[in-house]
This record gives sequence, C-alpha cells and structure tokens, in this order.
Amino acid sequence: MITDVPGIRVGHWTDPVALTGCTVVLCPDGTVGSGEVRGGAPGTRETDLLRPGMLVEEVHAVLLTGGSAFGLAAADGVVRWLEDQGRGFDTGVLRVPIVPAAVLFDLGIGDPSVRPGPDEGAAACRAASDSVPEGNVGAGTGATVAKLRGADGMVKGGLGSSAQRVGDLVVAALAAVNALGEVLGEDGAVLAGSRLPEEADTGAGAAGSEEAPGQTAFGTNTTLVVVATNARLSKERAHLLAGAAHDGISAAVRPAHTIHDGDTVFTLATGEVDAAQRDVERLAATAVAEAIRRGVRAAASVPGAPAAR
Repeated sequence: MITDVPGIRVGHWTDPVALTGCTVVLCPDGTVGSGEVRGGAPGTRETDLLRPGMLVEEVHAVLLTGGSAFGLAAADGVVRWLEDQGRGFDTGVLRVPIVPAAVLFDLGIGDPSVRPGPDEGAAACRAASDSVPEGNVGAGTGATVAKLRGADGMVKGGLGSSAQRVGDLVVAALAAVNALGEVLGEDGAVLAGSRLPEEADTGAGAAGSEEAPGQTAFGTNTTLVVVATNARLSKERAHLLAGAAHDGISAAVRPAHTIHDGDTVFTLATGEVDAAQRDVERLAATAVAEAIRRGVRAAASVPGAPAAR
C-alpha cells in the first residue's frame, strides 16, 4: 500500500448511503511535492504551486475528494487540522499548511446534495493510519468507470493502492478511479467495460460524447492519483515523476486523459534514499496501473453501477 512509504498515512471519510467521501494523504515533514494535471475537465486546488520554479517545495497533505467542485471545500478542513498540529509553510507570521487537492464527480449516483466539506476533511485527517482499505471508501465511494457509451452502462469504480520495491527504494500509489474509459487488466483485456453494446455509442468513439445516453459526459469523470516514494527528489524530479505516473493511467484506462476527464497525479518524495530517476519512474507507472486495477476489483456494487467482480 501507499503507506509502505515510511511516514505516509491515509485517512478517509465515507458516506455509504449518499455514496460520496474524501481521502487524505498525510506527509512527514520535509516531503517534496509536485504534480501534473491532464485531460480537459479538472477540478483542483493549489496545483499551480506544484510546478517547478514555484517558491514552496514542501507539501503537508494531499486531498482526493468526491462532490465535484463542491468537494474542494473539504480541503479547508484538512488545512484547519494541520494548523492545529502546528504544521505548515513558515511565513514568519504563522504556518500555512500546503494541501493540494483534486475532485471527482460522484453526483450522478447516491444523493447529490451530500458532499464532503471542511468537517469531513478534518474527520479524514483524524482517521489517518497505516491501514488503506480499498474499494467503496473515501474518494472511491461514489466512483464509476466505463461511461464512454453512456451512464446506463457504467461499472463501479473505487479506491485502490499498490507499492513497488527495489532494494531500499519504495514507490507506491493511491488511485481513486472514476474514469470515462474502460479499465484494462494486466494482459490488456477489459477488466471493467461498458455494459452497453457498441451500437449504443453515440459516435464520439473513444473520447465519449457530451450527448451520451443517460448522462452528459463532460466534466463528470477523472482518475485521481497520489504517488509517494522514499526517494530523495528535487521538485523538478518530482514533477517528471508525475508525468511518468500518467503512463500508468494510460496503461490501465482506455481512453485516458480525454477532454471529459480531469486526470490528476500528485507526487510526494520523503527523501530517505538515493535512487535513479529511471527506477523511480518505472516503478511509479507500474504502481499506478496496479492501484487502478485494485480499486476496480475491490469495488462493491451500488444501485445503477454493478461491480466488475
């Protein structure tokens, strides 16, 4: 799991009735963070700060949340909790916690009037531990996949995690899988595909359609990923790692990075071991693909979205 990286902890807030939730990844002091957003429909916070050349290098937590744009409010609770712990970027006046965040759209199932907010973000922090449950939990609670032929054919997505090791190097991933596309297994076969026949496709092909049956596709999909490693990385190297991690999304989701997805990767480097960039990137791509598949395999059926299993 992603908590195989020493110092990384994960917490969730889950509403199994409204089918939404949020997940926080807490980092040890000194963690270098970066990230990269791809696709045409992201919902994010603090991502500009993650680019190389920006002043702040340290990240204190990352939030993945349901609730679409409403869910970004949960990051306020994470910031508040970290402030209470005395953690944050030292401005000389007070410490300001740095909490990048990204949302997925889960309002199409469950109760769309219920979304994670500040109290729920703080609750996820209080629940943080080394344990990482998978499937219908946290940000994966209302996640769905395989909507490229319309929402009537969607399959339940979920939250998954995976870790890869070479010697002392650990590279791990956490993924909330809410993709427009289908999820592929290790052999390239479809693991979670649309339940509608091909003739139900409205003509948009692999990229989906804004007029897909049963649901407008635009802005309602995304795969959110956090990659953590104990490698010692600069912010520039952490940014390159995010790009390599997107290769893991492409390996497990078809299509990925569409105009209808807001695929986002955050990277965290705790700086404990020296490692070659090529090794870190290779392990990251593998961990991300496996985390995506695990999230789908661990998911349980909900009304309107049966699980792949």
